[in-house]
Amino acid sequence: MRFQAINQAQQREVVHPKSSEHSIPKLFATNVFNDDEMKKHLSKEAYIAVSVAIRDGISINRDMASHIADGMKRWAIERGASHYTHWFQPLTGATAEKHDSFYDGKDGQAIEKFSASNLVQQEPDASSLPSGGLRNTFEARGYTAWDPTSPAFIYENSTGSTLCIPTVFVSYNGEALDYKAPLLKSVQFLDEQATAVCQFFDEAITSCRASLGIEQEYFLVDKALFNSRPDLILCGRTLVGHAPAKGQQMEDHYFGSIPDRVFNYMYDFELECMKLGIPLKTRHNEVAPGQYECAPLYEEVNLAVDHNQLLMDLMDEVAHRHGFKVLLHEKPFAEINGSGKHNNWSVITNTGVNLLSPGNNPNSNLQFLTFFINTIKALHDSADIVRASIASAANDHRLGANEAPPAIISAFIGSTLTQVLNDFENGTSNTDDENENRTINIGSIPEILVDNTDRNRTSPFAFTGNKFELRAVGSSKNSAQPMTALNSAVGHQLKTFKAAVDARVKSGEDQRSAIISELKQALSDSRNILFEGNNYGDAWVEEAVKRGLSNIKNTPESLDAYVSEQALSVFVGNGIFSNAELHARLEIMQEEYTKKIQIEGRVLNELIYTYVIPSALNYIGRLSSNINSMSAAGVDAGSAQKELLTTITQHIDKAKELVDKMTEARRLANKIDDSRKQAVTYFEKVKSSFDEIRYHVDKLELLVDDELWKLPKYREMLFIR
Repeated sequence: MRFQAINQAQQREVVHPKSSEHSIPKLFATNVFNDDEMKKHLSKEAYIAVSVAIRDGISINRDMASHIADGMKRWAIERGASHYTHWFQPLTGATAEKHDSFYDGKDGQAIEKFSASNLVQQEPDASSLPSGGLRNTFEARGYTAWDPTSPAFIYENSTGSTLCIPTVFVSYNGEALDYKAPLLKSVQFLDEQATAVCQFFDEAITSCRASLGIEQEYFLVDKALFNSRPDLILCGRTLVGHAPAKGQQMEDHYFGSIPDRVFNYMYDFELECMKLGIPLKTRHNEVAPGQYECAPLYEEVNLAVDHNQLLMDLMDEVAHRHGFKVLLHEKPFAEINGSGKHNNWSVITNTGVNLLSPGNNPNSNLQFLTFFINTIKALHDSADIVRASIASAANDHRLGANEAPPAIISAFIGSTLTQVLNDFENGTSNTDDENENRTINIGSIPEILVDNTDRNRTSPFAFTGNKFELRAVGSSKNSAQPMTALNSAVGHQLKTFKAAVDARVKSGEDQRSAIISELKQALSDSRNILFEGNNYGDAWVEEAVKRGLSNIKNTPESLDAYVSEQALSVFVGNGIFSNAELHARLEIMQEEYTKKIQIEGRVLNELIYTYVIPSALNYIGRLSSNINSMSAAGVDAGSAQKELLTTITQHIDKAKELVDKMTEARRLANKIDDSRKQAVTYFEKVKSSFDEIRYHVDKLELLVDDELWKLPKYREMLFIR
């Protein structure tokens, strides 16, 4: 099967995009029920109702929803849609949908039907999706409810089109069972708190929105090679496989020329993204062979998350017709870089001001310093919550592996802003323009403008000019979870800050001096989370311990932060989650971790017994036959063949011994009822043996005749394009 797969991969032809229209201005958002389409298909009253709901969060009544549903249905059918679905994001991490036809039968004829109730609310089974105990098997009722702030869209495939309506997903009792509902609450909370603080500086500011741009990393593997690897199919990553002689050490893949077949795939899914209004801007080769990245323009955070979830679905679907499989696992291949999402976050006012933009002179920009310092303080106080929000079995492979930020949460702000904060805290005055454009001149080359901050790719939370980049999010993760944590943490800190300033003013202090005093205190309290150096170095680990920063390297332990006092204050105290919702999420994440490691353990057992050992025994049989034949002919087989035979046998024996021990540990862990104890046991007793088992398998891969090795090797999966 391996050699058949290699043959298929090598003979694949380049597939050209199926879209007949390649003009981005003509394609962009053609399958989105956006503002222009609403104006065309809705009455003036219905259009105003939707606009007000989007802008002010005011609910749409059922009568008006009926008019909106009628206009949306006509638009969708004009675009070729035959079905509609509520498109939601349950706590599986993937998207979910249940399709219903627009057409009902009446008097032997098909009639179009799409009512307000179809638009506003539907009822998927809440007991068959993760609920963390909020729903029992016999309590199946749950609701999806329309989110008008994210526009409906039409999803096309080869045989039909479907109207997709973004929704939240809640239980019968109203508890959130998805990622979107808490995100929307955090967006509203941050808006309220940021706007209140903005009133100190500009009364024209009446709202603030979190802005987000999500860079997405991924691997491409030929579909035939993928289908020949049970571990990739079931786990998303290779559980065994020796690193190829050439990996990424030559540093020749990053930003290199994009292979023709890959380029056509990228171009194809970009066209599909354009139809859905996903504003992709950038594509390039990433560091590891077979690894790539795409990045969009910035959008409102809720829409950006929806678009990223949709992007991942599109990438997978388009890859299928190009003979590829997209790998979104954080670490699909050992000993080369894994993949992440870089979440670029900022806050924008209704007046168009980026609250994290320093301006020409950050020393004199008190509004910027207010939001900049409060964001740092929020990260400091809620670092463990942010760490928990990015935790997963897959991301544990990546964090701190000298390819991604470590599990220690810190912030990088650059030398210029470090000096600004020093001057601010010390009360010194710097009359120089700290943000004046510097240039680099090289002969006839046009002058190079130098930014006021460098980039630090080793930092988990880096300031990059006018935004913070949360670099530690895993590539398969729904970004709603870390963004909910970040929005909530910053909103909570702004709320605390404003209350403290107001208290000072009430006691007679001047408002400006009150703001400055509170900012200095916040900066003093959170300085230990600022780090400008190499986050990969051992010295930073030692320094972080001295600073009292957490270094939680595994998911089961990191998830405890979700029920810490800080989490209760940030989430429950501000209405983002109820106490029950928070505990349910903790249980779901613990169970997800256990299930992921459980599946990997089962697959590893299967690989050892049905792929690795048979291949190795087959080769042993050949070696033994050859030795015996030489001996029968009176020829000494020599020590090399005998030593090879012994070495292979030893690796087989050790691999079998370890995998049997791991399997028994897994069986014992399965008997544990407590979800945290079970997750910890899987980490300590099951996952801990994976690398040792792999060591012996990978040695066998190097020793066994290539012709007999059944699993596609790294050199084939990473380099055949």
